[in-house]
Amino acid sequence: SSAALLAKSGYVRSLALLVVCYGVSITIVETAWKGRLKARYPDPNGYSAFMSAFSSATGLLTLLLMLVSRQVFRRLSWGAAAAITPCIVGGTGAVFFSLLLAPSLWERAASGLGATPLALAVLVGAAQNSASKAAKYALFDPCKEMAYIPLGAEARTKGKAAIDVIGNPLGKSGGSFIQQGLIFACGSLDASTPVLG
Repeated sequence: SSAALLAKSGYVRSLALLVVCYGVSITIVETAWKGRLKARYPDPNGYSAFMSAFSSATGLLTLLLMLVSRQVFRRLSWGAAAAITPCIVGGTGAVFFSLLLAPSLWERAASGLGATPLALAVLVGAAQNSASKAAKYALFDPCKEMAYIPLGAEARTKGKAAIDVIGNPLGKSGGSFIQQGLIFACGSLDASTPVLG
């Protein structure tokens, strides 16, 4: 019955589409980032140390954004608050993919920071993933929950179930499916990056 609600309710379908698009986007960027991260830190100890610092930074950023989000919801409209997460994902994703696709454009900036374009791509990718996840937890998820308010009790329950059971897994598996198809077509993750970006 939850799937039937998805089929007949454009409102619930739109919410599900938002969840699917977030899942596809974060999966694609995160996989490309982890590929560069392994190239930057081929030693398992270095990789683990970086991922540990990344997890701590993500947790701290999420906590800070959750504290700030209360003011965001007070001062901005729902639409403006809901647009923040896609803007973060898209904006930081564009910078990250530009580092991967046109590293020569970033050589001067990287050398000015005492880094290589690969190191800069890894740092920007880490910031992108961290900010995207923090924005999801602090803004996207609460906005999604607020979007259920206009629905009736039955539609709210079934809509949430449909999105949680169908939308979330479809977003993650959809991103993985797209990547697998491109890797198969292009031969490797590196070769498929121009198509993903």
